[in-house]
Amino acid sequence: MSAAPGLRRAADRRADWGASLERIREMVRKELRQIFRDPRLARVVLVAPIFQLLAFGYAVSTDIRDTPTFVVDHDHTRASRDLVAAFVAPGYFKVSGRSERSADLVDVLNHGRAVVGLEIPVGFERDLRRGSGARVQVLLDGTNSNTALVAQGYAERIVAAFGAAAAPAGAAGAAAGVDLRERAWFNPALASRNYNVPAVVGSLVLLVCLLLTSLAVVREREIGTLEQLQVSPLRAWELVAGKTIPFALIGLADMFTVTGMAVLWFRIPLVGSLPLLLLATVLFLLSGLGLGLLVSTFSMTQQEAFLSTFLVMMPTMLLSGFMFPVSSMPKLFQWITLLNPLRHYLKIVRSVFLKGSGLDALWPEYAGLLALGSAVLVIAAVRFRRSA
Repeated sequence: MSAAPGLRRAADRRADWGASLERIREMVRKELRQIFRDPRLARVVLVAPIFQLLAFGYAVSTDIRDTPTFVVDHDHTRASRDLVAAFVAPGYFKVSGRSERSADLVDVLNHGRAVVGLEIPVGFERDLRRGSGARVQVLLDGTNSNTALVAQGYAERIVAAFGAAAAPAGAAGAAAGVDLRERAWFNPALASRNYNVPAVVGSLVLLVCLLLTSLAVVREREIGTLEQLQVSPLRAWELVAGKTIPFALIGLADMFTVTGMAVLWFRIPLVGSLPLLLLATVLFLLSGLGLGLLVSTFSMTQQEAFLSTFLVMMPTMLLSGFMFPVSSMPKLFQWITLLNPLRHYLKIVRSVFLKGSGLDALWPEYAGLLALGSAVLVIAAVRFRRSA
């Protein structure tokens, strides 16, 4: 007899849970129909992932190719010509002009007609054969410091390799003193595309969650249907779930789209586990959805939500290590980046793609994503319930 009320309560809870799932499912279905019925949101969902991936894959690159190089050869010997040939052979540099006057080199650099200047002095071949330390001057246009640094590294390696191959054996060994052999792990070609393209996953998931979640909620408020939803049988958590799950599904779809294009189109190696990448994306979605929901509580119009989204997006990108290494930032900002979920997610994505790292090496980042995502989502849900 005493067990009957307990059974009835359990049955009531199951029925209540089933009704909640049914209401959430209908909300999700409504949101998805509304998204693809709105041309603006449909473009964000369908066009933005492909456009961003192509932009970062082809246009955003720290590699240098065919860099305009001006040559001033005062030596006019076979060794000087071989050095110029060694410079242009790998494809990093391309001779854009020649002269015998040093003033011409300064002039082309000043006017931006060349990025690199190579000046070979008189007696270059003689000093090279003697092993007495042949000198070459390389001038760089430092206006774009990143390009200049990359070009400087390539130029140093080319000149060092040429000098080691051309100098007498005894002199080369005495001058060098150290046999240096370099090798880059995980990205042997040091291709910036392998570093940038996987990171597009994080930027896209964040953009979709921020923009679509905030716009969807604010649109309901603008047209007056949010008040109707509040007086409906929907509970607060069901409303939040119904508003966020569709964009979580879109974020996951974007993740698979970008990952597929990165591997199949750009030939980026995916060394690690796809399930680990999926788990990190699910945890990262908590932060993205929470931030989008939080933005919607401060915005009264869709235009305001749109602008607020990019106000959040820019510092999040800059403090994530997306383009600039966190280690080069001031110590204070390095500590601040620990509160940025995109930083943790990008480290996971790049490690899974290029290193094949597992959960044993990346568990601090997974824990950080879980903690930050849960906190942001709870704060956003509480504020949404109060401001709705």
